[in-house]
Amino acid sequence: MRARIVGVAAAVVVLIAAAVVFGLQSRDRGPAVNSVAVVTGQPVSVQAKGQLLFRNTAEGPDFGHLATVPADRPGEPRKVAGLSCDRFATSAGTALCLAAQPGVLPPMTDVIVLDQDLKEIRRVELPGTPSRGRVSPDGKLVYWTLFVNGDSYAENGFSTRAGILDLSTGNLMKSIEEMGLLLDGKPYYASDVNYWGITFAPDGKRFYATVGTKGKTYLVEADYERLVARMVRENVECPSLSPDGKRIAFKKRVSTDSAAPWRLAVLELASGRETLLAETRSVDDQAAWLDDRTVAYGLESGIWTVPADGTGSAKLLVQGASSPAGV
Repeated sequence: MRARIVGVAAAVVVLIAAAVVFGLQSRDRGPAVNSVAVVTGQPVSVQAKGQLLFRNTAEGPDFGHLATVPADRPGEPRKVAGLSCDRFATSAGTALCLAAQPGVLPPMTDVIVLDQDLKEIRRVELPGTPSRGRVSPDGKLVYWTLFVNGDSYAENGFSTRAGILDLSTGNLMKSIEEMGLLLDGKPYYASDVNYWGITFAPDGKRFYATVGTKGKTYLVEADYERLVARMVRENVECPSLSPDGKRIAFKKRVSTDSAAPWRLAVLELASGRETLLAETRSVDDQAAWLDDRTVAYGLESGIWTVPADGTGSAKLLVQGASSPAGV
């Protein structure tokens, strides 16, 4: 009996030792992919230059909150604000936060406009789920795209609504679908016309967007005051105008493979020259220009950058992040 007790005790000691070793080995495997340093409770201002703002997607209690790091030191601990957004954008001291209302059917989104210190100045409740959002270069216009359900013409059971809020006049356009459209120079009307991915020119009078109809997509240039759009190019989605207003980054459909249909490209407006970027993976995002030479985008649980001239290679800028906006 004594020998049996000693044997059991020895076995227990071996198991405990094995568990300790396993625990040490587990800890030595390195941090999780989304393990990042976070500083909470810090004031965040969208007016501070040289910073990169984004939606924090690192695992933890601050998931989905607005975060920021120095643009030239993206590896530093990120400051995390209390604001939670599904899409975020900012320009000239104005910020836009698109936040899906939790547990609401049919889905609803809060379009929240904030000042440079992230104090709310306007809120609009609209049907749909967040897709894209931008602020005009002068900070006077905010615009968004939401996914909506219920349109009878939508092949996949959903369509989009793109809207614009003019902060200088208070004018709210919940949908821009009623504006005039010219395809190949002729007026075009169809029940399935959808707009998404708006981007404004520096003058605040011109904007670009994607139009989808009859299974095709087009880049259109629109006059904000006259509300008339004309086709510029086919097979362009989610345009993003460069800071100098001369080029547009966009996603181009290059394959019928649903797993990898897109490729990032840049269009030179004056010449019509198109350049495929060095990012060869499929990017389903509206790219953001960090400067006149670099575009950023969300992909694989991180924010990546790539040169806008087709050279170089894609580089991971910030892990556990999406919806980039540079100041």
